[in-house]
Amino acid sequence: MLNARLSGMTDYPFTRLTALLGPVGPRSGRQPLNLAVGEPQSSPPPMVAEALARHAGDWGRYPPVAGTPEFRSAVAAWLTRRYGLHPGLVDPDKAILPVQGTREALFQIAMVAAEDTGRDDAAVLIPNPSYATYGAAGFLAGAEIVPLASRREGGFMPDLDRLKPELLARAALLYLCTPSNPEGAVADLDYLKRALGLARRYDFVLAVDECYAEIWDKAPPPGALEAAASLGVGEGDDPFANLVVFHSLSKRSSAAGLRSGFIAGDRRIIALMQRLRTYASSAPPLPILAASTELWSDEAHAAEIRDSYRAKVDLAEAALADFEGFYRPPGGFFLWLDAGDGERAAKRLWDESAIRTLPGAYLGRAEVDGVNPGHNFIRLALVHDDSVLAPALARVAELLSKGV
Repeated sequence: MLNARLSGMTDYPFTRLTALLGPVGPRSGRQPLNLAVGEPQSSPPPMVAEALARHAGDWGRYPPVAGTPEFRSAVAAWLTRRYGLHPGLVDPDKAILPVQGTREALFQIAMVAAEDTGRDDAAVLIPNPSYATYGAAGFLAGAEIVPLASRREGGFMPDLDRLKPELLARAALLYLCTPSNPEGAVADLDYLKRALGLARRYDFVLAVDECYAEIWDKAPPPGALEAAASLGVGEGDDPFANLVVFHSLSKRSSAAGLRSGFIAGDRRIIALMQRLRTYASSAPPLPILAASTELWSDEAHAAEIRDSYRAKVDLAEAALADFEGFYRPPGGFFLWLDAGDGERAAKRLWDESAIRTLPGAYLGRAEVDGVNPGHNFIRLALVHDDSVLAPALARVAELLSKGV
């Protein structure tokens, strides 16, 4: 069964992009630039290398799956500061678990949640479009994947009011991402409270991917733990009942290669994830946990990185403000541009301008009406140095101004 499911997974966005653009370079002869991948290009702060060097003697030791007390305490303190939580609300020993990045944990949560329902018709609800791991995780967990269109008129968030009781009754998991990938949309506190209220009422897991939470424009995005704190305790007197949040140092600290993150929330779900990971995964190595402890304890470098992304969005607005499909995202580092036909636009940008972008349809799925909400769009990652990004954006603006 698993092999059959794996064989059926042929829609990975970057596999499709390679097939679209082909192995041949752009016909324009210009220097190619990849704006398709959201990989930070700036260096991590020096404290990373310094901490790794100080703890080099620990490379030969197995890290405990639960991580170190120092790491968990630093994360609990950061969550408390960042989201204005009551001191002591986040239990560092029961509500936090380190993970190697967030992708594997986002994948594993579907296995735990789908099995937990005990239903053969369990459903996993995902924003549409969204990060490819959400849908793949639910599919391989044996659940029905239910895409929830995230359109501009709804603030690029799924419309919770359209979810029918019969669907919610068999939901195992609802994934949300804020700031969202690909749109950069931010869910407000009321929205997060409504989503968690539904999760508690129908007893499913709300998995909130907050890996872009520290990359914001005008105001810091609210968090799901913050929403939970305002709702009060849930089942078992757990303040974070039915909720798991996902955070990473990849974007906040420009440390994607560190593969260090954490999950936090519902104590029972965290315990199940820890049990699963005892057999299937491991914590980041001890030197990486030490470096991560320092990163979560420092705000100065995160503010500098955030300012650098804000400057990149400024460059994008200067280049594309006259383009009707442009809007300034409130969070994250992606542009989500309405180009009319995203696949055609991506092909032309590569052929004529040597700019590699990702068609929005490759992050989405066709809804019941046959329409893929990402069809019109292209996603651009604003991750390169300003000196590289500015002329690239000018090339994008030049082509889009001609229409696709």
